[in-house]
Amino acid sequence: MPPRKTPTVRRRRLAADLLALRTSSGLTREHVSERTGISEGALFKLEKGLTRPQRRTLRSLLDLYGVQDQVRRDEMEAVLRHSDEIGWLQHYEGDLTAAYKTLISFEAEATRESVFELAFIPGLLQTERYARTIIDALLPEAENDILQQHVEVRMKRQESNPAIWAILDEGVLRRGVGGNDIMLEQFEHLLAAVGRPSVTLQVMPFSAGAHFGMPGSFVILEFADPDPAIVCTENPGGSLLLEREIEVARYRNNFQRLAAQALSPADTIRKIKEAAEAAEKEVKR
Repeated sequence: MPPRKTPTVRRRRLAADLLALRTSSGLTREHVSERTGISEGALFKLEKGLTRPQRRTLRSLLDLYGVQDQVRRDEMEAVLRHSDEIGWLQHYEGDLTAAYKTLISFEAEATRESVFELAFIPGLLQTERYARTIIDALLPEAENDILQQHVEVRMKRQESNPAIWAILDEGVLRRGVGGNDIMLEQFEHLLAAVGRPSVTLQVMPFSAGAHFGMPGSFVILEFADPDPAIVCTENPGGSLLLEREIEVARYRNNFQRLAAQALSPADTIRKIKEAAEAAEKEVKR
């Protein structure tokens, strides 16, 4: 059986539209199944974005739901044509977790990321050597070719290039990942990144004390209208995708609270420069 494709923004939009059309038509999944021959289970998966419909299935549903506006029908078929995950990701399907593939698929279509990170530099801002060291630590039993593929995926993700606002716990700067030379390179990379208007960086100092981000890292992914934002959280049990409006709003509000507690972008740059100077001294020693 081929692996199930991960959801994308477009497939999620199509699923939401199909659910809304069925609901507004006053039909249950049982009714739709009786009239179209589509099983209730298959319809459930379509409306959850777990699978994509065939074109004839989409047309049958639009007919049943009374969608006669040709512009609307054409728009939904266009969404269907582009609803599969990004092409390059399929090459790595067998080596990535479902949660990670889902994050990458959404990230590829995001216009903005708001990230709080407790443990390490966010993936979109990592250097290749820093990424390799982190991945090697997280996958200690993986073969070299698998490690290399994960590094390639990490670097490939950076091509999506959404605007990013990242808040890093101070421990991220103090943790010597791979040694001073790798950290110096990473600090210089961060300083170059914050020179771009699309990147905002803040550090949460130890002196800030307790804060909302302490339970774990999270990412808020924003998309162009009309697609709603989502949140991806990290905890000891794994990754969790949150889509409910009330949950996303809570994380947005608390990200703003974190930003208010963290060092300003200007003070953050000074903090990173200090860390870079300290690493450079150790490299030259």
